[in-house]
Amino acid sequence: MAAGAGQLAAANQPGEIVQQECVRISDKLGSVSMADCEGQDFIASPGISVQGAPILYREYPPLESRKPMGRVLLIGGIHGDEYSSVSIVFKWMQTLNIHHSGMFHWHVIPLMNPDGLLRQESQRMNANNVDLNRNFPMADWHNKTSEYWVKVTERNPRRYPGAEPLSEPESRWLAAEIDHFHPDVIVSVHAPHGVVDYDGPKDGPHKLGRLYLQLIGTYPGSLGNYAGVQKKIPVVTIELPYSGTLPAPVEIAQIWTDLVEWLRRNIKGKEFPVATVHDTDPS
Repeated sequence: MAAGAGQLAAANQPGEIVQQECVRISDKLGSVSMADCEGQDFIASPGISVQGAPILYREYPPLESRKPMGRVLLIGGIHGDEYSSVSIVFKWMQTLNIHHSGMFHWHVIPLMNPDGLLRQESQRMNANNVDLNRNFPMADWHNKTSEYWVKVTERNPRRYPGAEPLSEPESRWLAAEIDHFHPDVIVSVHAPHGVVDYDGPKDGPHKLGRLYLQLIGTYPGSLGNYAGVQKKIPVVTIELPYSGTLPAPVEIAQIWTDLVEWLRRNIKGKEFPVATVHDTDPS
């Protein structure tokens, strides 16, 4: 087993922190090699997990030759047992590394819940056993999340929303990052329902690859509720068919192609200054 998250804090240089986290990710995911991870020029964000693991991200910033149509926040691995949601983001980053044209300003977070994934037996929740996708704020949060958890899920521990909204460092950092980055669209990858879900103004994509639009609900405390309903930021949720198995390469490519085409037709960028957490070289 690779070094634990607590040991990451002992690294003295940002590069060492990223390298150690890449060791842990590549040890866990058969579809992500050490070279795949190290080659991404990740930045260790200020966000850390309960156990001290860094939340890595990659920026694909505007290019000098082109004003981007808008900002896109792409997130995988909010649920730690949905392996494919992390692996497919790495595959799409390989595409962006070659084809980033400046059409969009991308902010990519392949693994939002490192403690959930990178434990011996991966779990949906974070290290505090909180479902991060039920921990986001909303009006009357305590009553609505409690009622849903108790009456609908019958206290299913996999759906525990936490004691308070944004009680978890991971969800707290993501909420702050949304406020900082000002995304025009958020794309969140999950599994295994095999559909496209959508929350927000207007309409979501009808079809991404072989995945068709099927609204599966807006749950109390979810990212879709928080960003899509309350903040009016379109949230496209890609539900892959299987948690442990990636789609075929041709399907991975088709989902990406359809997503970019939908973004091109529907995104309407807001007039904000260019937002990056750290400077980085354009790909």
